Amino acid sequence: MEQSKKDIRKLSLQDLEEFFVSNGDKKFRAKQVYDWLWNKSLKNFDDMSNISKETREMLKNNFSINHILVDLMQHSSDGTIKNAVKLYDSKIVESVLIPTSKRITACVSSQVGCSLDCNFCATARLKRMRNLNPDEIYDQVVAIKDEAETYFNRPLTNIVFMGMGEPLLNYNNVISAIDKITSPTGLGMAPRRITLSTVGIPKMIKKMADDEVKFNLAISLHSAINETRTMLMPINEVNPLEDLADSLRYWYQKTKRKVTYEYVIWDGINDDEAHAKALAKFCKVIPSKVNIIQYNPIDEGEFRQASQEAVDMYIRILEGQGIIAKVRKSRGQDIDAACGQLANKNEVGELEG
Repeated sequence: MEQSKKDIRKLSLQDLEEFFVSNGDKKFRAKQVYDWLWNKSLKNFDDMSNISKETREMLKNNFSINHILVDLMQHSSDGTIKNAVKLYDSKIVESVLIPTSKRITACVSSQVGCSLDCNFCATARLKRMRNLNPDEIYDQVVAIKDEAETYFNRPLTNIVFMGMGEPLLNYNNVISAIDKITSPTGLGMAPRRITLSTVGIPKMIKKMADDEVKFNLAISLHSAINETRTMLMPINEVNPLEDLADSLRYWYQKTKRKVTYEYVIWDGINDDEAHAKALAKFCKVIPSKVNIIQYNPIDEGEFRQASQEAVDMYIRILEGQGIIAKVRKSRGQDIDAACGQLANKNEVGELEG
């Protein structure tokens, strides 16, 4: 059986230089190919117009470009676009373009499915099949960048790792993708325009701080009372709030950057003053702000959006403690593209080739 070809985007620039030199070609050829692969996001070797046909044939004989395919694109009435992204092994993830008056944000996935069991999240009902490779994460961003320019005539301004999967459980590949996204040889985006959202894995938050990452950190919190948070997010049982707070102190000590807490208020679960006051207290651990997120139902189950009175109560208590708190209205609900709704509900057709 013929051995499968190596994905060329797994090679570093130095690896490519060594390949060309060892095959009797010029070392500078590597930079040309690298530019086509990353800066221009080329999908096939034949389109490398400044590379000789002989060299292109050599590349085709040795490598593949495992580029993603947007297999299904859905447009919401509010302008949001959801992509069903087909990977080289036919697995599917979803990514979302979120337009507002001031920005266009790409919400990207980091894993196929998710290994966490957050009870309110549709993605959690999918088993985790594998981590995404750096190029698969990068390609999601490029696809949304192209859609922003095509459908809105505006540039992509922000990236959030809030799609399918837990980014910190695919740490190396996520960091590698962000390095490519922010590199001048890639998309050249500023790290401050990128936010990584995590359920809060203390040892990995400390690792990010040690690695001196430059992007923003958001924590999917939803309760600052251990009992409630463990019910919502079982990972809290082994990573309780005390450990999370300790890692955040370490983060701030190392980076001097505040954190954003993402918080959904549910009817009968965390919609009382005790939970609001616990959140206000937790927000004092390090400088922070709170995004109160509208809940997006995934079925007829126990989770229901809290009343406007409960949301107002939270805002009053948080602002009374000098904490910045904003209510974020969800977008793309009509196409299941809002927070917590990504679950590959649609049947995605097989592509030929």
